Amino acid sequence: MPRAVAINVAANTNQPGVRGPIFPDGRFEYLPIPESEPTARSVPTYADLDTTVELPSGAGELPVHLDPEFAEYPCCERYTYGDPFGVKARPLLSLTAGDYVFFYATLSTAGEPKREWIAPEWGTYIIGQFRLARDPISGAEFAELPAETRATFENNAHLKREEFDAKVLVAGREDGSELYETAVPLSSPEAGVTANRIVTQLSSDSGKGPWWRRPMKFGDDETEELLAVRHDDAFERCF
Repeated sequence: MPRAVAINVAANTNQPGVRGPIFPDGRFEYLPIPESEPTARSVPTYADLDTTVELPSGAGELPVHLDPEFAEYPCCERYTYGDPFGVKARPLLSLTAGDYVFFYATLSTAGEPKREWIAPEWGTYIIGQFRLARDPISGAEFAELPAETRATFENNAHLKREEFDAKVLVAGREDGSELYETAVPLSSPEAGVTANRIVTQLSSDSGKGPWWRRPMKFGDDETEELLAVRHDDAFERCF
């Protein structure tokens, strides 16, 4: 039975000053954060992503930190993710091959919602998942791995930085990994700041304070229920 960790990713009102949108039917746009560190290799800009988001003035030419990497997204090749912070690395390193990583983001509500679970103004939503192809890799062990294994992460943003800084790297297998078309809500329909039962009853998080920034852990049964919510389009089970 798989377990899971959910990780906060993507653009927000701090970086680069705007969130990705969630549209009235529940579709959304994944918008990565800007790259904050010097890079040794070329990285995409927001203009390369062909985004519909109205970015702050001049932001179109900013390089992006395209992480997580979803194979179906522009400028991506595989399903990979790296993180330099222990608060995210520690729960991810507790997973094993076959477990899941869910990626969630804060999204701004665009237009009048047609789906009753979309929060007003903004909310927090799961936007994609990885089914782990292998055990997570710590940054310390990465350099000692065979070249074939390291090549899996060649297009990951942390390997393009002048200084490799990832404390963890994970790779998703092709079956079971994807960038969603329709987001899965973690906020209540009433307010983005209010967590729904996916957070408060299924995850390790209390749903108090800025829960939308923290990693969340899910046990075996809870992971299966979360997967079923999306597979069965049973979003009422989120509340």
